[in-house]
Amino acid sequence: MAGGSNSVQLRHYNERVVLDAIRRFGQASKAEVARFAHLTPPAVAAIVQALVAAGYVKENGKRFGGKGQPSAMYELAPDGAYAIGLHIGRRALDAILIGFSGQICAFETHDYDHPNPDEIRRLGNGVVKRFHKQLGEVGSARLVGVGISAPYFIGGWDDELGFPADVRGKWRAVNLASGVLDTGGLPVLVENDASAAAIAELIYGAGKQYADFLHISLSTFVGAGLVLDGTLQTGPNGNTAAFGPFPVTHSSLPSVPRPKGKFEVLLHRASIYTLVNHLRFGGVEIRRVRELDPMPPGAGHLVSEWQDDCADALAQAIIGSIAVVDVQAVVIDGLLPQSLLIDTVSRVRNRFADMVPSGLIAPEIMVGTLGAKASALGASLLPIYSMFGPDTGVLMKKAVDKKPLMVGSMV
Repeated sequence: MAGGSNSVQLRHYNERVVLDAIRRFGQASKAEVARFAHLTPPAVAAIVQALVAAGYVKENGKRFGGKGQPSAMYELAPDGAYAIGLHIGRRALDAILIGFSGQICAFETHDYDHPNPDEIRRLGNGVVKRFHKQLGEVGSARLVGVGISAPYFIGGWDDELGFPADVRGKWRAVNLASGVLDTGGLPVLVENDASAAAIAELIYGAGKQYADFLHISLSTFVGAGLVLDGTLQTGPNGNTAAFGPFPVTHSSLPSVPRPKGKFEVLLHRASIYTLVNHLRFGGVEIRRVRELDPMPPGAGHLVSEWQDDCADALAQAIIGSIAVVDVQAVVIDGLLPQSLLIDTVSRVRNRFADMVPSGLIAPEIMVGTLGAKASALGASLLPIYSMFGPDTGVLMKKAVDKKPLMVGSMV
């Protein structure tokens, strides 16, 4: 460590580690927390007592059956803190309110043809007001912030989605952290939508089993997030695991125009907008992918064609990725109805097995469980973990310029 720490800084860090341990265990005794955190039992006892008094942790019965006295069990207090998450998608705004233990207190989704910044402000501020009203005066006092997830270049990809020119121009002048919401002074943290989905998977999904995984989001456009050693990786320019431009071979679908260059980009083969376009090309009109549950007449074979083409492209991208970065698992999630997602991931596994070269150790390719709520859920975690997550920067005496996301080892 480059700098020293005073006792107050160390105490703050240890409090975060204790909260992290209790969050991971679900409920834990002081002895279990001490072993996990490598702290002495008296130190943990003092910290837990302070966290209970502050309303962040509560006792939840006792565990019997072991030697000696029964152990008091502790868990996060659901009303210890609250956070709001907004996902500004290219076709819908999702809003979520979570409590300190991760429970979903409220969820809303608002569809639109394109994300006009003026409409986003109106919808977002309406959500914040309604969530405040739901929490009441006492709950609102424990609201720690708002997280926003959105695609990079949200007004871009004009040819694919046909955003009006004035909307594209407006987005170029928008600062998501300060120019969208009236939060009454609450901090606003911003992250890429695919990275936010990976954060949610880290906390609530595969992160409980794997320290190193790649999370792929089959959204309007495909995106990804990379977790190494239990920490989200974004890179100096935020481009880590930016899967959309990943070069792959040409699509076999007649609905996808031939690329001008030698390669296609993954965005044109493994995105939901490509699936919707292929259905329309085949005479099946849908506006949202959720309309595929139940499957409309005449749509099944078209969806299957897209699934095969998508699986082939994803297998190529996964092989290219693991040749550079070794991961234990690849998690695929997104907007597809669950049955279609499971079938698509199965096809990805099969295609990957067909083409993976010798010398690469295959990761487990698995289905995500958070679905369409993942990016909003990840956004809501940003303020929770900026305030309560383990972060070694708390120990440093000098200020460090950090991105707003601070997620420590969460597996």
